[in-house]
Amino acid sequence: MTSPALSVLDLVPVRSDQTSGDALAATRSLARVADELGLRRYWLAEHHNMPAVAATNPPVLIAMVAAATERIRVGSGGVMLPNHAPLVVAEQFALLEAAHPGRIDLGLGRAPGTDQVTAWALRHGGGGVEADAAEHFPTYVDNIRTMLSPGGAGLDVGGRLHALNATPHAVSTPTVWLLGSSDFSARLAASKGLPYVFAHHFSGNGTAEALALYREGYVASEAHPEPRTFLTVNAVVAQTQDEADRLALPNLLAMVALRTGQPLAPQPLVEDAEARGLAEQHQALAHAMLGRWVVGTPDSAAKQVRELASTFDIDEVMLHPVAGAHVGAPADRSPAREATLRLLSEALSA
Repeated sequence: MTSPALSVLDLVPVRSDQTSGDALAATRSLARVADELGLRRYWLAEHHNMPAVAATNPPVLIAMVAAATERIRVGSGGVMLPNHAPLVVAEQFALLEAAHPGRIDLGLGRAPGTDQVTAWALRHGGGGVEADAAEHFPTYVDNIRTMLSPGGAGLDVGGRLHALNATPHAVSTPTVWLLGSSDFSARLAASKGLPYVFAHHFSGNGTAEALALYREGYVASEAHPEPRTFLTVNAVVAQTQDEADRLALPNLLAMVALRTGQPLAPQPLVEDAEARGLAEQHQALAHAMLGRWVVGTPDSAAKQVRELASTFDIDEVMLHPVAGAHVGAPADRSPAREATLRLLSEALSA
C-alpha cells in the first residue's frame, strides 16, 4: 500500500497557558517543521469568537506562515466567503500570490465559521444576511476567480464598463479550492472543474458519498483536467498508545463541549483535562468522535493513514494535529503537535 503525501490544517489552538501571541509563535514553529519535513501544503482555518482558536483571519496568517517558510504551499482552509466581499478576498490573495508565487492556495467555504451573533457582526453593513450570502455563493466564487485572473473583470455601471482587477499586472494566480461538509460544494466544484475537499476531520459522515458525487459529476477545466481532492483528519501520534490517548484528551473535551452546548474555554493542558475527565453521558459521543481520528503510535497511525488514502482513493492526507500539551511545555511551541508531524512522516517514509 503506497503512502500518501501529508499536509497540515491549523486552527491555531490557544491553550490555557498561552496568549494569542504564544499561539501564533507555536504556529510558526509548527509550519517550519512541516516545511522541513517536505509536507505538501499548510492551510489555516477561519473561526471567530472562540476562546480556544486564534485562526480568525486566514490572509494575515498565510502571510505570516509563508514568510516563515521556504517551499511549502500555504493557504486557507478556508476563507468563509459569506463573511467577506469577493473583491476583498481577491485582492488579499492576489497580493499573497504576488509575494509568494506558486505557493498560495485559496480554499473557499460557505459556512459562517462562528455563531449567529458574531456572523451578524462580521457582515453588518457589508455582507447582508447569511441566507443571501449562501444563495449567492456560486456567483461569488465566479467573481473571485475572474477578478484574480490577469485580465480581471468588467463591471457594468450605468451602461459603462469599468475595469476591475484584484491587483495590477498579475502573472500568476492562487489555486482555488472549494471546501464543504455537504454535497452542495461537491456538486459545485465538479460543475466548475475546481479542486474540492470534504471536511472529514469535522464531519466524518458522508465523505465517500460527497467524493463520489464530485468525481462522477466532474467537468474537466483547462486548469484541472482531472478531479483533484484529498482528505482531512484529526491526528495525534506519540511513541506509545497510552501517551497518544492522553494527548488527544484536551481536544476531545473541547469538541464534546462544542457539540453539547457547554461553555467554551481555552484548551486545557493534559493534566488538567485528566483531572476534569469526561462525563458519563458524553462517553458515547466521545467514542464516536475518536473512531474517526488517527490516534496511536507511529506504526499504527501510518497504517490508519494509508488505509484512509486507499479507502477514499486519494494521494494526499491533510492532518489536523490536535495533540495537547503537558504542564511545563514551552508556551511558544506545541511540542506534541510537532512530534505528530515528525513521527508520522518518518513512519510513512520507512
